[in-house]
This record gives sequence, C-alpha cells and structure tokens, in this order.
Amino acid sequence: MKYTVSLEIGVPRDRVVQLLSEPEHLPYWLRGLVSHEPVNGVHGQVGTESRVVLRMGQQQFEATETITRLERDAPDGIVRYDRELTGAGMWNAARERLIETGPATTLWESENEYRFDSLPMRLGGFLMTGAFRKQSLQHMRDFQAFAENGTDVRTTDQ
Repeated sequence: MKYTVSLEIGVPRDRVVQLLSEPEHLPYWLRGLVSHEPVNGVHGQVGTESRVVLRMGQQQFEATETITRLERDAPDGIVRYDRELTGAGMWNAARERLIETGPATTLWESENEYRFDSLPMRLGGFLMTGAFRKQSLQHMRDFQAFAENGTDVRTTDQ
C-alpha cells in the first residue's frame, strides 16, 4: 500500500526542520506517543535506530524506527528525511520532503509505503488505506498547529 499526503505550514522551512528534528518537541504534536528512545546511534542521524511506542485507543504499538536518509543541503533546496518502521507484522517507509514555498511557508510532502507479513494483515491494510492516510494527515495537521500556534495535542480533545 502506498500513498502521499501533503500540507502547507505557515512557518519558514528552517524552523520546520528544527521543530521536527528536536526530539523534545515530539510529545507536543505526535498524538499517542508514549516513548521515542534511540537504542543505537544519535537522534536525527542516518542509521540511528529508535524504539517507538504509540498508543492508539486502547492498543499500544511498538516499533523500531531507522533513519535511512537525511539531506539538509541538497542542491535543489529540498530537505529530505526518510525513515523505516518495523513492528509486529508490518514494515513502513516514510519519505518526508520539506520544500520552501515562500519566505514564511513550507510544503511538507510525506510519501508512505506499508507492507504486511500475513494475508489477513495485507487485506486489512488494503481495506483501511483511507484510515492510514487520514492518520498520517492528522499527525501533519497536529504538527502544523504546534508549529504555527504552539498547540499541544496532549491538552486538546483526542
């Protein structure tokens, strides 16, 4: 399953990169985050593996995140941040692109790919593509609200 979502943020790209790359900001916008801890490497560097725990409703999901690409000074000016998540029965690759669209605006494009180990999981993923897309966009909107207005998802209705 593959999909791409995008969102324009009313904040300069350098500030968006800073807010996304500093782990202390994650709880403010990553809804359901229980923990995000590097187990090998340094947060924000290629090759770093982190243990990620998210709570969705009554369920808790644990995965290993590996940063596979980080390009801040590309010749085309696009910041690229790629990562892979592996968890029970699934693999996800996320390719994030941050594009300066003006002096105070940034376009965030997020290309996502999911693979599932079992037939029931593959069928469920296929049937729930819309839910996966909706959740990705919700995380992006939560980040947008944090970056633009300082909104903390932990204090809003969930």
